[in-house]
Amino acid sequence: MTRSPTLVRRTHWVIRLTHWINVVAIVVMAGSGLRIFNAYPAFARPGESFPLNPWEGHAIPASLTFGRWLGGARHWHFAMMWLLVANALLYLGFLFLHGEWRDVVPRRGDARDALQMIRFYLFVRKDHPHQGKHNALQKSAYFAMPILGAIIVLSGLAIWKPITLGVLTALFGGYKWARFVHFVAMTLLLLLALVHVFMVFAVDPYSLRSMVTGWYDEARSPEARNARPFYHLVAPAKGPAAKGPVR
Repeated sequence: MTRSPTLVRRTHWVIRLTHWINVVAIVVMAGSGLRIFNAYPAFARPGESFPLNPWEGHAIPASLTFGRWLGGARHWHFAMMWLLVANALLYLGFLFLHGEWRDVVPRRGDARDALQMIRFYLFVRKDHPHQGKHNALQKSAYFAMPILGAIIVLSGLAIWKPITLGVLTALFGGYKWARFVHFVAMTLLLLLALVHVFMVFAVDPYSLRSMVTGWYDEARSPEARNARPFYHLVAPAKGPAAKGPVR
């Protein structure tokens, strides 16, 4: 079978492996965490109030939880925590050693480029901004995810051992604030993940091939198709990317 001249190796197997491990581990960790939260669905201690949670005392729907019971959920939660930590160290170590950190670290001008992407998605700008491997909005999301992950792990340790790790717990403002930060950080991480999944299917479903096999057809990139969410989703490629050589 003749390979398309625009088909290139894009995603290393380490990136693909850590990506799919994260998909499974984060879903299980979030579900088990919600089951743990439901054992006492409040951030404040009994008799106290917490101003930032209007739903204090109301449990999360059981259909969104994982682990069936408190003990089982704790076992799953801690198992996924160590898996995610090991997976994150592998991912970050690879980015550093392989040089791919350059693709996600913010640079001067990213704020301007992100604004241009927003203008394009809102139909204010007609042509897709030049982006390379990731556009500025993607880079911001990919850079924020490890930071949120670190906050989740540290606040989780502060909740797990509030006496032994009392200094860490105090840095978060105490046990209930550490619990709140942990909950909010995980919520933000899940929202970023949902936006990421939405944009994959709405703008660049062809990237799924890259996350499975490593190969990507540059003629079908959002930049080549001038693709906005759900707009020109399956339109034929245009411009030089459709006939350019493999890089």
